[in-house]
Parts: sequence; C-alpha cells; structure tokens
Amino acid sequence: MSTQAGIKIFSFNGKMKVLHLSWMAFFITFAVWFNHAPLLAVIAQSLGLTNSEIKTLLILNVALTIPARIIIGMLTDKYGPKIIYSLLLALCSIPCFMFALAENFQQAALARFLLGFIGAGFVIGIRLVSEWFPANELGTAEGIYGGWGNFGSAAAAMSLPLIALFVSDYFGVEDGWRYAVGLTGLMSLLFSVVFYLNVTDTPKGSTYFKPKQTGAMEVTSKGDFFLLLLMKLPMYGALTLLTWKLSPEGVALFSEQSAIIAYSALALLLIIEVKQTYKVNGHLFVKDVPEIHQYKFKQVAVLNILYFATFGSELAVISMLPLFFADVFSLDMVYAGMLASLYAFMNLMSRPGGGWLSDKFGRKKTLLILTAGLAVGYFAMSSITSSWPLALAVITAMACSFFVQAGEGAVFAAVPLIKRRLTGQIAGMTGAYGNVGAVVYLTVLSMVSYEIFFLVIAATAVVGFITLLFMEEPRGTITEVREDGSVELINVN
Repeated sequence: MSTQAGIKIFSFNGKMKVLHLSWMAFFITFAVWFNHAPLLAVIAQSLGLTNSEIKTLLILNVALTIPARIIIGMLTDKYGPKIIYSLLLALCSIPCFMFALAENFQQAALARFLLGFIGAGFVIGIRLVSEWFPANELGTAEGIYGGWGNFGSAAAAMSLPLIALFVSDYFGVEDGWRYAVGLTGLMSLLFSVVFYLNVTDTPKGSTYFKPKQTGAMEVTSKGDFFLLLLMKLPMYGALTLLTWKLSPEGVALFSEQSAIIAYSALALLLIIEVKQTYKVNGHLFVKDVPEIHQYKFKQVAVLNILYFATFGSELAVISMLPLFFADVFSLDMVYAGMLASLYAFMNLMSRPGGGWLSDKFGRKKTLLILTAGLAVGYFAMSSITSSWPLALAVITAMACSFFVQAGEGAVFAAVPLIKRRLTGQIAGMTGAYGNVGAVVYLTVLSMVSYEIFFLVIAATAVVGFITLLFMEEPRGTITEVREDGSVELINVN
C-alpha cells in the first residue's frame, strides 16, 4: 500500500526505516501500558481486588501520563528523539516487571501509576517522524505511526489472555498473567537497544532545531502568553480530580493527610510553572516578536480540545468496553474482551486514513467532518441496550471508533506544522490533553450509567467542533534559525 509516491510501506530504508522503527516502539509502549486491561478479571482474582480497586487501577494507569507527556516533549526537543525513546523503553520495563510481581493492591497500584510514564512515548515519535517526512506526506506518515503503534493495545487484548492461558495450562503454573505481563516488559527492554542502534534524529545534513529556552513552552505574543496559562489549568484540574478520586472521599488509597499534601504540591507546582512560563516569555511584555518568527498558539489550543475528545475517549472506552459488553449482553469476559478489541483494531487503518485525508483535502476541513462523525458515533453508542443484536452493537462501536481514530490522525497531521523546534512540546501538551480527557471520562463513568457516559463524550465532541471554527488551515512556511544565524524556511503546504 503506497498512498503517496514518497511513502513505500514495504521499504525498510531511509525515512521508511525510521517510520517502521518508530511505530514499533510506540506499539510496544501501548502493549505495556494496557497489558493489564484484558487480564483484569484474573488479576483481580489473583490479588483479591474489589471493584473499587479495579477502577482505581484503571485511573492510576493514565494519571502520570499527563505531566509525563509535557516533560518528555521538552526533553525530546532538547536532546533528540533517539536517546529519549531508547531511555523511556528501557526504564519503563522496571515498573512493568514490578506489576508482574505484585502481591497486593498497593504494589499493583504503585506499578500502574509509574507505568503511566510509558504513555508519553507517543510524543517522541511525532517529532521524529516530522523530521523525516515533508509536509505533503506528513499526515499519512504520522497517521501510520500513531495508528499502527496504537494497535499495541488491541494486540495486547488479543494475545495476552492466550499467553496467560498457555503458560498456566502447558506449564501448570498458577498466575499465568504474571508471565504475560512480564513478557511485554522484556520486549520493551530489548527494543530500546534495537531503536538506539538503528535511528538518527534527522536525515543526513538536516538541522535538528532546538528551543531557545527550556523549562516552558515559548509563545510569540502577549495574548498567547495568557492563553498558554489558561490551557494549563485543565491539566492541573485533572490531577486534582485524580487526587480526590484516591482520597478518603473516593477509593481511600490516600489518607486525608496524604491528599492534603498532594493538593498543596499541585498548587505549588502550578505557581512554579507560571513563574517559569513568565521567565521564558517575559520578553514579550518588553518588545514584540518579529512577525516572521511568530506562530499562533490558538492553533495548539484547538488541537488540545480535539484530542481531549478523540484520544481521551479512546483511552476511556478501551478501558471499559470489555466490561460494557459483558454487562449489557451477559457475555463471558474473554469473549467480551475479544469483541471490545475490535474498537482498537480500527486503529490500523483509521488513524493513517485520517492523516491521509488531511494531506489530500486539508487539515481543517477533514477535522470538521471527523469531529461531527465522532459526536454522532457516541450518540449512537449511548442508545445500545441488551435488546440490540450483538453484531449491530459491535458494528456501531467500530464505526464510532473510525471517527475517533481518524480524528486523532487528523489532529497530529496538523501538530508538526505549527512550529518545528517546539513540535515535541506541542505534541506533549496536545497528547496530555488526551489523558486529561481520559481521566475526566473515567471519573464520569464511575458516577453515571453507560448511557450518560457516552452522551458526555458526544457533548464534548460538539464543543470540539465549535472550537474548530477558530482554527486556521496551516499555510506558507515555518521560519527557523540555524546555529550559525542563517534562516531556514520549512514548507507546511
């Protein structure tokens, strides 16, 4: 399949080699990140977990990814994707092994919380792929990276229960789930070496542009400075929501005192981040940035909101869909898990399709159509009841999934076209909004029926559609300055 002359799927040379190794790295991060989801029933039985503790593990799994994507985005822009992806894959194998060896809820909870960091791997590949592909191929390339990598969660859902069963039956070992989970950690550790030895940050002779300052995202106008601060608040809101969920008012994983310490730490972090943002951007209040070097942060803000609705809902739905099918249609959990994996299975074609449509028909127009489809899709899912034929419910979930994942592909077809040297940070912030969405949606799920849960997602998609009207189609060039002071113009058409 070659959607454009420059993208030869079966080639493993040059930019295609980098693309293939990037999606493989992302695939492994997602397999590790969601290695617990298809095994939840047996893990709960093995560790003696309550329903409340199971839901807590689901929330903890996405919690740390919010700050992690911001941090990893900054580190990627500063040090390059090669070293950061390799380190992430290696280091995150440790909490994966911790989870495989957990003996109680507290140990499992700590491991799942730390594993949230591996969810930041996605951000690294966005910057790496943007260095290797021109603008007219970028949506398709990023879509392949995101879609095929995202398929790691579906692959885990389909394969890990079978591996766990095989280990238990063939070797007569109790808790085969531990070996299945541990295997994903081993894959992550080994692939970190493969990735490091085979990837470079840019094609030979190209410049890797780095931010002028690190510690906060650069913006180029006073209005954008205040919009940046405003866009930080939902991330802290989500972390506050998580703290509340883990406090005595929620599942009581934290004591009252621990919760107060966590709230205070978040408030302090916000103050520090505001000061750091002013330190990096305070010059805007003294003199204007020349127009040639400006970019519009509102583009980032719109994409953040869209990723909240698309990837945020995908993360939440992947986590709950097996239980949804099992509850509504009274299915065995293994069968329900396999049916639910079809939602994530759509990633193989949907996300590259969203990127390809963006390359061909324009970023804004594609996003408008896909966001409208997203709202309709979740509205349809809200009406699924036990009276529906099971096949129709599965087809509805897969149709909705197409719009969700094609929308994600279209969002990240636009992200690298805003400001090249900040691509890691922009991808990090937009990616973090996906996790903010997941935290919000999973918290909503813990309080309401399945029907209301799907309707809430549909409503946020409508909000996303309205904000999209303020987005501008990327055109012209991005201006970047080389270390020797010369200017490079990067085409975004």
